[in-house]
Amino acid sequence: MNRDDVILGDGAAVRCEGKGRKQRAVPLDRRVQDLLCSWLNERGGGSGAPLFCTRTGRHLTRDAVAQRLSTHARAAAEACPSLLEKRIHPHVLRHSCAMSLLRAGVDTTDIALWLGHAGVRSTDAYVHADMTIKEKALALTAPVTARAGRYRPTDKVLAFLDRL
Repeated sequence: MNRDDVILGDGAAVRCEGKGRKQRAVPLDRRVQDLLCSWLNERGGGSGAPLFCTRTGRHLTRDAVAQRLSTHARAAAEACPSLLEKRIHPHVLRHSCAMSLLRAGVDTTDIALWLGHAGVRSTDAYVHADMTIKEKALALTAPVTARAGRYRPTDKVLAFLDRL
């Protein structure tokens, strides 16, 4: 990304190229806008300059981004040792974002648009992966008057099932 890929103010977003060379605009909240504004002031450079760069001023490669993420994940693992058991790579951030949106109640259609999926069915994996959503759905279906114990169907119900 270059400096001119960042749009600040009303409709703040970052334009980027995704999978299949799809153009995407990722909206920015106020906190991220403030951080990027500070970074742009500190960074300097013209509109075509890389937004994030190497020591030599070139664009960061995918490998460089993965290496930096790995470095920060190791540092974070000092405070949260369970991170050592995780495989953290840039694509995990994408999935984490999708899961956060899902837990916040954002519709899967909107998440699919956000991620740039060709269809909403690609987003189904997030719904299936989230156990809390399943638990909430299950809680909604449990009858209030249900008694604990095993269900014992009546002879009439068994006879009906036999006829199916």
